[in-house]
Amino acid sequence: MGKLRYIDLKTKERELLSLSSLTSNEFELLVPGFENAFQAHMSKWCLDGTVRTKRRYTTYQNCPLPTAEDRLLFILSYMKNNPLQSNHGLQFGMKQGKTNGWIHLLLPVLRNTLRDLGVAPARSLKALAERLGVTPSVANEAVLGAETPPPLFVMTAQNDALSAPKMRLNRKCAIAARKEPIR
Repeated sequence: MGKLRYIDLKTKERELLSLSSLTSNEFELLVPGFENAFQAHMSKWCLDGTVRTKRRYTTYQNCPLPTAEDRLLFILSYMKNNPLQSNHGLQFGMKQGKTNGWIHLLLPVLRNTLRDLGVAPARSLKALAERLGVTPSVANEAVLGAETPPPLFVMTAQNDALSAPKMRLNRKCAIAARKEPIR
């Protein structure tokens, strides 16, 4: 099975859209900002998350994600499809441990890229209202509707003690295996 690469999907518009939620034009617009954020991150940090002290980052020949497009496709397809890391790694020719490392490396890079471009999701209702250019009350009505719907589940008060009885393991009736057979 071959590795999934952007160069193979560049002309396949539907496949790229289903993997990343972006068209090839949108993808190409995102790549330079993503690569700048990646290089800035790698100038300070190593792949394993430690602080870079000696050499600068260079992409090796046997790197599983050699190009900026491949790294962006990797993290966008992970974010959209939410596969198991082992399955996602198989698509890109990696083992699960290496996949985990790349995911944890590229998630903050993608977040910083989207923030720098001004297209990151709003994290609060106030930020959403500012982005839309409306008052917070109008944004509240747009999000929640004219009337606030009832909650889906009735919430109960927090209980400090668990409702399930504790099983005492020092009683004979709780011993799973007996030393002597039952008569």
